[in-house]
Amino acid sequence: MLNHETEVVTKHVSELKNALTLLYDLQSRELSELKKDQHLVGSAKYHLIIAIESAVDISNHLISKNNYRVPESYSDTFKVMAEKNILPQDLVEEKLTDMARFRNRLVHIYWDIDSEMLYQIIQENLNDLEQFLVEIKKALKKD
Repeated sequence: MLNHETEVVTKHVSELKNALTLLYDLQSRELSELKKDQHLVGSAKYHLIIAIESAVDISNHLISKNNYRVPESYSDTFKVMAEKNILPQDLVEEKLTDMARFRNRLVHIYWDIDSEMLYQIIQENLNDLEQFLVEIKKALKKD
């Protein structure tokens, strides 16, 4: 039987994978289709928030479990994971901190996200979250 710690991480990993699956469906569409359909735009925003939040939640859970320093922000959460060699520094510095900042824009300045920016992120940055999952899986196997 899974213990509570494993269940929490498993739930967040599942949410992240599900959000990525739905984002990959959106990735296969043309920009013109996305721009014409506000339901697709809303779906893209929502699933990006879920994917990024899930990555942050997984990280925060591992930070708490291991008594690492408390992150000061969403982006700092990933920096803590890099400091502890759970995530590669380049993935954090070049990808995940930007993803965390984008999550903040999606949540707090949602009206200032244009369809082109959203489309570009879906086209170019989903692999960053896939890489995050690979690294987390490696870290969990060490435990």
